[in-house]
Amino acid sequence: MSLTFFDVGDMLYFCICTGRMAKFIDIDGFSQIGDNALIANGDAINYMGKLPDNSVDLIITDPPYNLGLFMKKRGTNMNKLRKGHFAASGWDDLEFDEWIKQMDLLFRECHRVLRKRGSLIMFMSIIKVESLIGLALKHGFYYKTVGVWHKTNPLPRNMNLQFINSTEPWIYMINDGTTGTFNNAGKALHDFVETSTISSKERKLGKHPTQKPLALMEHFVQILSNKGDVIVDPFMGSGTTAIAAIKNDRKFIGIELNSEYYNLTINRIKEIL
Repeated sequence: MSLTFFDVGDMLYFCICTGRMAKFIDIDGFSQIGDNALIANGDAINYMGKLPDNSVDLIITDPPYNLGLFMKKRGTNMNKLRKGHFAASGWDDLEFDEWIKQMDLLFRECHRVLRKRGSLIMFMSIIKVESLIGLALKHGFYYKTVGVWHKTNPLPRNMNLQFINSTEPWIYMINDGTTGTFNNAGKALHDFVETSTISSKERKLGKHPTQKPLALMEHFVQILSNKGDVIVDPFMGSGTTAIAAIKNDRKFIGIELNSEYYNLTINRIKEIL
């Protein structure tokens, strides 16, 4: 499958080509950056609804974990949290039932836009993983595994009071199938990925409070997709998935609600063009 972007008047079009078939589709509200990226500034579910059925090979995303209210109710000292910390940000504090409704809609759209046997990687808090697996199964996904990202240099916050938080889970699922693209080159790959957190260079370009390192995103891009494939991130933040996709000769479509992070993504993409 390949994806080609076209400018036609005031609308952006892309061509989905599968074998001999080609279909031109307008995507209102998306902006083209370079030859391989379409991005939009707005609500994830709304803009996912603009993408055509069966047009995506891989989704990698890091949605809000919805832990803000949870942390506040536990009596976390919010005044001492670093600027921009998710628990004090205001964008991570939906009531649980409302968050579940939003995630249900997201899985519906992910199922619709992914091709058969397309893959989905979603980062999430460990206390929410079971809830999300249930929603995914409802929408036609096959659960493969829950893996772990281990940060080799986590912030040693409260190190004399508790274990340092050095891991984040990720969920791996297949759409309408039991297996998909898996470029392991004949090697046994563990569901344990170890990297440092973002480098000073990445932090300078990104500055997102929950930003994932480029090496982590490239790990999934290289294993779960092929050159020319279409990768989507509905919560692209400052654009790390975009950079991983473009640097590895994939097409990228991304959505970000926050205009500041959306503009950061544009700047990061232009840096590598």
